[in-house]
Amino acid sequence: MYVRVNAATSVDGKLSTRHREQVAISGPADFERVDRLRADADAVMVGVGTVLADDPSLTVDDPELRAEREDRGAPANPARVIADSRARTPTDARILDDSATTYVLVSEAAPADRKRGLDAAGAELIVAGASGTGSTGPNGAGESERRVDLAAAFEVLETKYGIDSVMIEGGGELLFSCFEADLVDELSVFVGPTVIGGRDAPTLADGEGFVDDEFVDLELETVEEIDDGVLLHWRVMDHGRD
Repeated sequence: MYVRVNAATSVDGKLSTRHREQVAISGPADFERVDRLRADADAVMVGVGTVLADDPSLTVDDPELRAEREDRGAPANPARVIADSRARTPTDARILDDSATTYVLVSEAAPADRKRGLDAAGAELIVAGASGTGSTGPNGAGESERRVDLAAAFEVLETKYGIDSVMIEGGGELLFSCFEADLVDELSVFVGPTVIGGRDAPTLADGEGFVDDEFVDLELETVEEIDDGVLLHWRVMDHGRD
């Protein structure tokens, strides 16, 4: 599976404010670019935090792009994927509407009643074991018992459901987890002309963070001015990292 991360950040690398509210960082030209990326992907993915904060639909806006997808035998909209270890996605979320198939990636520890609710709401559930550091949480449960195994889930998406390309749009916890699992092939970031600030504001890659020789190496491929900001495109060089 080919995985592309696409994000928009402030100059200081923030995805939104400390209140985790949706912020318009880019403008019309970048919105059109992102719409094209969605149209070109088999699936668009976000973390459950993004679903809870923004209630996105993750569909293609431009009717011409939807028509192009249908002309090549694909659904009008790409599939939607939610990384949601504990099955917290609201059953009335827009991402569960009938505009496209929605896959929800959950861990073994997800509550059974929540999984049943998502199934009844039309979601395709993928139970993908667990992964993590094994640290102990506040209730004594191991972190590795609560987190979805993204690598295993991606394998199911590809081999069982035929999804060969995914565009990941956020948020910071999911993006860090995907980099940590060595799943990302390329990264595009629009850096907008604003400073958000805040030690508690989400960044491009949150999570525990890398140290020492764990850093993800990138190779810069293109730089483009757009919407009073700059679009940076990198290729990920760290595949095969232990």
